Amino acid sequence: MHAPATASSDPLVPAPDDGPPGLAAWLAVLSVGIGAFALVTTEFLPVGLLPQMATELHVTEGLAGLLVTVPGIVAAIAALAVTVGVGRADRRHVLWALMGVMVISNLLVTFATSFWPILMGRSLLGIGVGGFWSIGVAIGPRLVPLRYATRATALIFGGVSIGTVAGVPAGALIGELFGWRTAFGIAAGIGVLVLAIQVFLLPPLPPTRATRARDLPLLLKNAKARVGLAATVLMFIGQFAAYTYITPFLVQVSAMSVRTVSVLLLAYGAAGFVGNIIGGWAAERSARAALVGTGLVVGLATVALPLFGQGAIAATTLVMIWGLGFGAMPISLQNWMFRAAPDGMETGGALFVATAQVALASGAGVGGLAVDHLGVPSAMVVGGMFALATAAVGWHFGRDRHRSALHAVH
Repeated sequence: MHAPATASSDPLVPAPDDGPPGLAAWLAVLSVGIGAFALVTTEFLPVGLLPQMATELHVTEGLAGLLVTVPGIVAAIAALAVTVGVGRADRRHVLWALMGVMVISNLLVTFATSFWPILMGRSLLGIGVGGFWSIGVAIGPRLVPLRYATRATALIFGGVSIGTVAGVPAGALIGELFGWRTAFGIAAGIGVLVLAIQVFLLPPLPPTRATRARDLPLLLKNAKARVGLAATVLMFIGQFAAYTYITPFLVQVSAMSVRTVSVLLLAYGAAGFVGNIIGGWAAERSARAALVGTGLVVGLATVALPLFGQGAIAATTLVMIWGLGFGAMPISLQNWMFRAAPDGMETGGALFVATAQVALASGAGVGGLAVDHLGVPSAMVVGGMFALATAAVGWHFGRDRHRSALHAVH
């Protein structure tokens, strides 16, 4: 059982465990989850709009790809910089500011007439994304009693899954019907709405002390936190080594049409939403089991794709199973970090986000090397092996050493 966090040591102390949270508390958590939806939708909007944007802006699609890559790099830096830079500011004010940055980013993209100002606007989004994931996710457990913290975190991550399932395809459809600028303009409008909701629903969230730069490496002295960060590296490399090349695999190996693949990827996202719910339920009961289970589901499904994915039915089944694991992945990893360091949720969140963003980019590179040298199916195998390594790390190093020692004595 975890020792309760104390107000003197935790910059974001969870709500006292004095009974079930009321409607106001859950609405406040929901407002943070809606913010997550808005940010994820905005982050990946260019994915379905790159050809249109590249044509209108007179740049190559490769250069236009920077509109996705650069925000990720900025987010990795911002996750650490924002956590330290906001000092003792009320965390609801920080969250409002980050949503405001997202709105400004989308307005710049909507109205800029050349590529580089648009890239600058997308870079601003990286600040919003990185800051949100380090500050915003840590807010969820603070809004409800401690025993409901995992449920609150799962609700926030649900916004990510919904953004993946509905937001990105909707943005691509709007771009196709009305132009890509309209898609970003609507995203700006959604950001304004989310900001208004958060201003109305979020209670004051003053920290008891500021997170300092020297606090960040201190977390690395925590053995369970090191396990969590190692698992994050392995899992994100594995996930994106494989997922980056899922479309070429399904087209070339499973012989699916591009339209069929689009529908299947939508179903993958829907499975991810279900996996998010399952992952939250599992993480509440056992952080270790959730971590190991996520690694096994993602790893076994992706490794099996080159073996059985030549048929459409088998490939569809494996992709859906993979989607379940994908949905459980962030809540399992984030919950592990929170339980490893309950008195440093912001610090743990910042390191988690920075690590995940770097591993995400590395995963795409690792998968690319495999594809270039060994063919598209190898990306699934390489990604799966990294995910299975996550399960092995969680199983071997994730045991409660103190509890094991007690069992040995008895």
